[in-house]
Amino acid sequence: MEYRVLGQTGLTVSRLCFGGLTIGPLQSNRPLAEGVAVIRAAFDSGVNFIDTAELYGTYPYIREAIASAPQDIIIASKSYAYTYEDMRSSVETACREINRDYIDVFMLHEQTSRMTLKGHAEALSYLCDAKQQGLIRAAGVSTHTIDVVRAAAVIEEIDVIHPIINIKGIGITDGTTEEMLSAIRFAADCGKGIYAMKALGGGHLNNMADQAFSWVLSQSGISSVAVGMQTIDEVILNAEVFSGQTPDSQLWDKVAKTPRRLLVEDWCVGCGQCAQRCPMKAITIRDDKANVETEQCVLCGYCGAYCPEFCLKII
Repeated sequence: MEYRVLGQTGLTVSRLCFGGLTIGPLQSNRPLAEGVAVIRAAFDSGVNFIDTAELYGTYPYIREAIASAPQDIIIASKSYAYTYEDMRSSVETACREINRDYIDVFMLHEQTSRMTLKGHAEALSYLCDAKQQGLIRAAGVSTHTIDVVRAAAVIEEIDVIHPIINIKGIGITDGTTEEMLSAIRFAADCGKGIYAMKALGGGHLNNMADQAFSWVLSQSGISSVAVGMQTIDEVILNAEVFSGQTPDSQLWDKVAKTPRRLLVEDWCVGCGQCAQRCPMKAITIRDDKANVETEQCVLCGYCGAYCPEFCLKII
């Protein structure tokens, strides 16, 4: 496994970051022991970096997995909190539930514009104070927009940016792949640590995963790439790719051809909360039921967290 320094944070992270969303309740909802086994397989492959979020519900998996980790594991989490006190609660909750005195990177979750960043000024202020107190080591933002990457690049208090980027530009909401790459390089030149998300476009690029991974790993300015993994086979395959090895073709076929989709259960009442929250605008309400535009959906699963009837799930 290769490692890179994450901007000016002083944190050395594996090129492959374990994307924690997929093992949790918003997606595969693995039993605790199974999810922990997948994370530990990543550790065994040299991964030392985990991406999660308060929304994901995966802190119990991480707590159990790192309890016997052979090395110091770097953890990045996120929260939608926008007030000082709510962000304090988010950081304290993460520390308590992961059973650590600190979280390495804590971010403003899913920032959509410069105005959104301004609206989260109190939360960012708390993260700066938490950094001084040793509760976090770096503050950051996650985003699907070029606008936020460029804005965050010149905000002194922000250390890390977690943007969406892939070879086809799937999920970038305000421009092209080349425009996002330009913004990422600008942010990296400003000293920000960059770790990417959605290199496979939420599963849309699974049939060209080898090319998609090679492409993102060749881009300058990106220290690490978070990849959602829910099986040990996926961990083995991705670790081999990120380590410059050539995986067995049968393993490629087994992993790449496993379809995923957003399931809307029959009991959906069409309340529309999922559509309002979908960052990709991939859900519409028709005939009193949620309908998914598969070409737009990046399988983030965030919609499921806001469904009062529990009828949305990535399968």
